[in-house]
Amino acid sequence: MPPKGRYAVIATMAAEGLPVEVCCRVLDVSVSGYYAWRTRTPSARSLRHVWLTEQIRAVHTASRGTYGSRRVHADLRLGRGLIVGYHAVEMLMRRAGIKGLPGSRRPRPKHETPTVGDLVNRDFARAAPNLLWVTDITEHPTREGKVYCAVPTSFPRWARSGTATTTA
Repeated sequence: MPPKGRYAVIATMAAEGLPVEVCCRVLDVSVSGYYAWRTRTPSARSLRHVWLTEQIRAVHTASRGTYGSRRVHADLRLGRGLIVGYHAVEMLMRRAGIKGLPGSRRPRPKHETPTVGDLVNRDFARAAPNLLWVTDITEHPTREGKVYCAVPTSFPRWARSGTATTTA
């Protein structure tokens, strides 16, 4: 943890009533460094980070929470004219806990293979064999490519094999 982070922890511990000297010794920082940190004004970089984080929140909120760091960066650069690096936007979003939605919302391409409509109107019952053939097609991926297995399913196995016997 950097010393600035340790100083914030010491401030929290001191607010709970622990002596500052003990906290500084435990976290391995100097007491004078802690007191100098308390009276120091924020740096220009930290002020810019706070301001940029507000701008990032505004862009993210305007996108209804969908934009990630790439789109937020593009909006800041192109839409608002700010000079800011991509990695700075990514870091500030990570620190602020701002995340976009994963993936893209591009429409998937439609299949170009024509499909046949329902030719039997979902009526699979027939009086005798060989009047209607219905298959179940299964795709099996292998190392050499895909293998398709089609199995007729309109009648039971004994009816397909021709060994059916009827009893009266």
